[in-house]
Parts: sequence; C-alpha cells; structure tokens
Amino acid sequence: MSQFDQKRPAFRKLWAICAVVLISCATAKPPHESGDFKASNLVELQRLDPTIQLDIRYATSSNFMHRPLYPEARAFLQRPAAEALAKVNQELKPLGYKLLVFDGYRPWRITKQMWDSTPRANKKFVANPKTGSRHNRGCAVDLSLCELSSGKEVAMPGEYDEMSPRSYVAYTGGTPEQRAMRDLLRSKMEKHGFKVLAAEWWHFDYNDWKSYRIQDVPFDKL
Repeated sequence: MSQFDQKRPAFRKLWAICAVVLISCATAKPPHESGDFKASNLVELQRLDPTIQLDIRYATSSNFMHRPLYPEARAFLQRPAAEALAKVNQELKPLGYKLLVFDGYRPWRITKQMWDSTPRANKKFVANPKTGSRHNRGCAVDLSLCELSSGKEVAMPGEYDEMSPRSYVAYTGGTPEQRAMRDLLRSKMEKHGFKVLAAEWWHFDYNDWKSYRIQDVPFDKL
C-alpha cells in the first residue's frame, strides 16, 4: 500500500469537515429581528472622503483568519456614521494625521465564519452570529491613525486584531507616545458620536447602531 493510500482516509475526513463548514455558512441565515428600523443607506467611505486611507486586511490573507474574506478592498458605513467619520478625518489633518480604516460594514456571513473559526478562549474578540455584530449593521468601524505626510501607520500599544491584553483600551503598557496616539483617536471619535469597544482600541460603534438591521448583503450588491 502506498503512502497516499494510507493517508486517503485522513484526506477524506478533512474534505468532509471542510464541506460541512462550507455548507453551514452557505445555509445559515442572520438572526430574525422584529421592530421598526431605519432604511439602510450604506455609503462607501472613499467616495465620501477620498483622503481616508484604507487598509482592508480582510481582503487579504494578512488577518487572523489567514485568508481573504472580502472579494474587494472596500469600506462602507451607514451615511450618518460615514459623515461623522469624515468630520473626524478633517479634524485630524491640522495635527498631521488622517484615518486609516481597516474595516466597516461586514456581511453577517463573514461574522459567522470568524466565530466558527475562533478558539473558545478568544471568542471575546469576535461577535456571536446569534446576535450579530454592529459591523453587520453598518455602524461599526475598525481604524487607526496614519501620518498625513507619508501615509505611514502610527504605532499603537497593540496591533490591529491582536487577541491579547494589549488590545484593551485600559492597557497601560506600550510607550507614552503610543498611548497618546490611542487616546487621541478615541477622543476624536467620541467627540463625533462613536464609542470605543473596551476590548479593542481600534473598534468604534456609532451611537445610532440600534436603529439599523443586521445585513448580509455582499459588497458587489451595494
């Protein structure tokens, strides 16, 4: 018997597991929500403000899932949130900075993939698809700062999507300069109606997020 024949049962098992995951993601649906919601009006950020810099990690393999999740490097938010973000970006420019956006609206199916692939110990860093993410509503944004002159990302106490205490807003490590940049980002965002997530310095929810439904519309349909 060849080595391939010996490994064939293992390969079959692996393919079977992959098939189950794919079928589960394809057939799963967002949670049902009752009540009155505002009509969705997702706006592409760079069309509203082309000076907002994008680094959409989920359109690449440079993310905690280690594979592309989005077909395109694009970012959307509900119009009120997008317009508030553009104001933040304009206020940063006299200080020598601009916004660097990692993610905005996220289809629900992507949230489910993230949840299913994340170990239990780290699930506090991902949204439960049973309740959905504020990203699914188009009212959450992941972002940082970059230098206005060079476009270089500003150093923070922790890296984006880092599943460790360095991601906490209350983390006291890092350098004074890194903490100052984290606090600058937070102060500007909160001034314009966003609230930071305690476990992720980069994640901000717009204050009107409850007014919008969870969505699962892919980017190419927007």
